[in-house]
Amino acid sequence: MEALSDIFSYSFLLRAFICGLFISLSSSLVGVSLSLRRLSMIGDGLSHVGFGVIALSAALSLSPALVALPSLAIAAFLLLRLSERRMSGDAAISLLSSSFLAIGVIAISISGINTDLGGFLFGSILAVSKSDASISIALSIAASVSYILFYRQIYITTFDPPFSKAIGIRVERYNLLLAILAAMTVVMGMRMLGALLMSSLIIFPSQCAINLSSSYRGVVIVSVLESLIAFSIGFFFSYLLALPTGATIVAVHLIFFLLAQICKAVAKSNKQYS
Repeated sequence: MEALSDIFSYSFLLRAFICGLFISLSSSLVGVSLSLRRLSMIGDGLSHVGFGVIALSAALSLSPALVALPSLAIAAFLLLRLSERRMSGDAAISLLSSSFLAIGVIAISISGINTDLGGFLFGSILAVSKSDASISIALSIAASVSYILFYRQIYITTFDPPFSKAIGIRVERYNLLLAILAAMTVVMGMRMLGALLMSSLIIFPSQCAINLSSSYRGVVIVSVLESLIAFSIGFFFSYLLALPTGATIVAVHLIFFLLAQICKAVAKSNKQYS
């Protein structure tokens, strides 16, 4: 309890905790649709693209915040289009992520900049400034509200795109919306977990929820709860045990995922026995 009170007595820890909760909320919502479309690794691909874009913008003396969001939105939309039309989602993600990662490394090498990009690789949520926290919270709220407002359309286009077109829903428009939401999530999550761990915010909550619930609404609710609880526990134990915050949060997500797998296996065996 003392450690818990200490967390809320420091403004930078409290700011990081609140910011992380909002990011966890929005990423868990977006992750459900991506997982059900078999595009869970889009978060990993976009985070690599984000690293390349940030490195390139730093080399060109541009603002990373202004360049990253539109670039990632375009990349996410391209990934969705490529996966639907010409190649598998995994192949599209691998091509785009490796290309941008290479571009970022080349840009750093040629420009000779001395920018510390370690925070974008491994995350540095405790170093989030007031302005960064405000932007992240605003983007998280915008992403979450957009998902809730267009919940029905996202649900239908996720499971049955041909039927969506038949009843007059413009699938391309909601694919673009999902791409923008994914880009917003990655931009925020890179600050918290970095490019190497960002995909865990999208993959783990949704996969845990899919193991524990059989309805779309149930998956969404469980995904949100798992994401918020795992972040809170990981954040607390990282402070208590002096561990890296991002890695500790991912470790808690992993434990929850394994528990969900065990619960699913037990429920399946009980059903077969009955």
